[in-house]
Amino acid sequence: MFKKEIYTERRRRLQRQVKTGLILIMGNTDSPMNYPANTFHFRQDSTFLYFFGIDQPNLAAVIDADNDRQILFGDDFTLNDIIWMGPQEPLADKAAKAGITDTAPTRELFTVIANAIKKGQRIHFTPPYRAENKLLIGELLGINPQRLNEYASTELIHACIALRSIKEDVEIAEMEKQMHTAYKMHTMAMQMAHPGISEQQITGAIEGISMAGGGMVSFPVICSVRGETLHNHYHGNILKKGDLLLVDAGSESPMHYATDHTRTTPVGGLFTQQQREIYNIVLNANNTAREAMKPEIPFRDVHLTAATTIAAGLIDIGLMKGNAAEAVTAGAHALFFPHGLGHMLGLDVHDMEDYNDTLVGYDQEITRSTQFGLAALRLGRRLKAGFVVTNEPGIYFIPALIHNWRNERKHDAFINYEKLDKYLNFGGIRLEDDILITDSGSRILGDRIPILPEEVEAEVQKGPVSFSV
Repeated sequence: MFKKEIYTERRRRLQRQVKTGLILIMGNTDSPMNYPANTFHFRQDSTFLYFFGIDQPNLAAVIDADNDRQILFGDDFTLNDIIWMGPQEPLADKAAKAGITDTAPTRELFTVIANAIKKGQRIHFTPPYRAENKLLIGELLGINPQRLNEYASTELIHACIALRSIKEDVEIAEMEKQMHTAYKMHTMAMQMAHPGISEQQITGAIEGISMAGGGMVSFPVICSVRGETLHNHYHGNILKKGDLLLVDAGSESPMHYATDHTRTTPVGGLFTQQQREIYNIVLNANNTAREAMKPEIPFRDVHLTAATTIAAGLIDIGLMKGNAAEAVTAGAHALFFPHGLGHMLGLDVHDMEDYNDTLVGYDQEITRSTQFGLAALRLGRRLKAGFVVTNEPGIYFIPALIHNWRNERKHDAFINYEKLDKYLNFGGIRLEDDILITDSGSRILGDRIPILPEEVEAEVQKGPVSFSV
């Protein structure tokens, strides 16, 4: 946990924005894998972590803005619990570390909520995403769990987004420390990228590095020689010479702050000329986008800068034609770059997207596009100093999408379809860094993971490293 003053100040600022009513913040419970006593690794709710910091299941809290009261609800451990789990800190002591003096057993949460409803207090809550909390909140409020999102508090959501978007110095320091683990994960993947190694071996190795470095992976690892599938979680392929291995992976710090990086590596340690050409276009887009990131610049504009850089590079090698800016305006580049440039990063790898990704990424000034590719951009609004965002341009050759567009002659004025046959088995390349927006510009968090083609090749050639069981 951070110092208790951090959490006290966060709740004070929240109360200044949500001035009336009762704010209900649910922690997570243990979730069973296949029977109740065999649970998944516990992960606390990020909103609860942000305002209370207590990393323990079966807790809830209310902030009563009308009566200036804050209560933490939970049950102390029984003797039987202690036999299985060892000595446990009393709830009151944990609450004190978060600056909370008022605690109560879980059963009293029902009484507090019922009394608030009787008094006509508005109950604020964010959209629940786990079934256990959906059922509990539904029972507390008398709302069908399937309709809870209709009753979620937009006022509370906007207040949480406003607070959590700007990372405090302690948060930045926590993320910066975890970048060392991310560096080791990705360089290990490069060193293992040799013929005969399986995707699963690499996945297991880098997940182990994450756990050894402080926490679980921040999302399911993408480790695939079929990088044209954007979120490819299949790990059954054996690497072959000439493959490109795309690894998109992140780690959580001990306090659950996320990293998120992608690197694409030539199996065996040497890019082909064709691979190097595409790789350098993506690298140029990554660097150009980072240079464009500054306070008050819309991230949508940064995305379009990366897209234009990609289009220009593809025009140079003959896969696209015409004017790059016009091609991007028309959306022709999205055949090769069908996703957004990046997203917010923090306690969640897609930070705060449990609230609503459009509310997190857009506002009244900048609204979400409906154009293919651009519609997938999770963050469009103006950057602010203290934002942490990802920068992940990519180029992909997706056979089904290419065939579909070619049959429709879609964007025929900008795409040289006859030249794409030589790329149908290419796969994909994505390069991602984590970026802090500063007062005057931006910087990469942590030491930059090897990214220049010659750096990546040199890292592979330190191997082969093999992990077997």
